[in-house]
Amino acid sequence: MRTVLAERMYYLFFTQSLWLVALLWPEVLQAHLVTTGMGPVYDGIGHLLLTPEDWVPVVAFALFAGLRGKEAGRGALFLLPVAWVAGGLLGLSAHAVPLFPIPAILFLILGLLVATDLRLPAKFVMGLAVGLGLVQGFLNGASLGLLELAGATATIFVLVALVAAVVVSLHRSWPRIVVRVMGSWIAASGLFMVGWFLREGFN
Repeated sequence: MRTVLAERMYYLFFTQSLWLVALLWPEVLQAHLVTTGMGPVYDGIGHLLLTPEDWVPVVAFALFAGLRGKEAGRGALFLLPVAWVAGGLLGLSAHAVPLFPIPAILFLILGLLVATDLRLPAKFVMGLAVGLGLVQGFLNGASLGLLELAGATATIFVLVALVAAVVVSLHRSWPRIVVRVMGSWIAASGLFMVGWFLREGFN
């Protein structure tokens, strides 16, 4: 009986996976700004959510801020979007962005902070929020308009609020270990991205 049930579950998983791959298979690739057809604010939201280089560092930072407690989480919630807007306004006038793999470095640093659960004061977390917002906002502003930037910033506020609040509420040890494992995956992705950048640079 268990064998038959296992075979059915395997078949169901396999067929559902094929359907998922078929649904997510891209037919059209668009570089730069994502066009949703619902206006520039929604375009900014779509751009952020469909660009892992933008939202993964935000999620990683929110995880770290949540691990550091309520004060750090509240500070990050407001400082990161404000700094993102400031950096975006500077980026609007930029004609080019550096070729240095900034997103990969952010993946690596923020992922390591989460994975090690480094006990840093809330003021450091707030300073990190300002730095992350200025850097990522600048990179976004170089490719987005003002209204698109507003949509992306609003999404960042929601992401940080949800993720940090969930992590702050974790009091047992094993859910916090899960968060740290997520940080290790992010750091590993950053290391892979740095290696890929160096490989492409030498070719």
